[in-house]
Amino acid sequence: MDMQFNTTKRQHKKFAPRVRVWKLKEVQTCEEYKSMVQDKVEEEEWKHLDVNEHWHKMKKIMMEAAQHICGMSEGPCRHKETWWWNEEVAEAVREMKMKYRKWKSENSKEAWMEYKKCRQNAKRVISSAKEKKQKECASGVNDPEHQNEIF
Repeated sequence: MDMQFNTTKRQHKKFAPRVRVWKLKEVQTCEEYKSMVQDKVEEEEWKHLDVNEHWHKMKKIMMEAAQHICGMSEGPCRHKETWWWNEEVAEAVREMKMKYRKWKSENSKEAWMEYKKCRQNAKRVISSAKEKKQKECASGVNDPEHQNEIF
């Protein structure tokens, strides 16, 4: 019996530039944006428009102002932030990488055992850091001041 498998290549999503709206959290940028939107709204003619035309015109004004004030992102995020990463984890991973390089260069049983111990230690440190951060996040769920940090 002959079997045939069809494989398809996974297509990578192309990067789509986005407006840097997170810059609107800065007070000065927000004020510039508000004044630009107000100026453009005052310049436009708003009579004899139905709701959809009114909405599209407002959306266009706000998007153009945001693009002009905040700018556009230039590429995908290069360094994703890991929510549980800390100095202790960084040190354990750094040590593990050093032991790995030593084992690969020497190719000895002792170097392998050292690397194995460091790898187990790094796994332990990472899991404890994750657990600690999860507890921190869970403890802040009921606090009204941390309520917006969930979603």
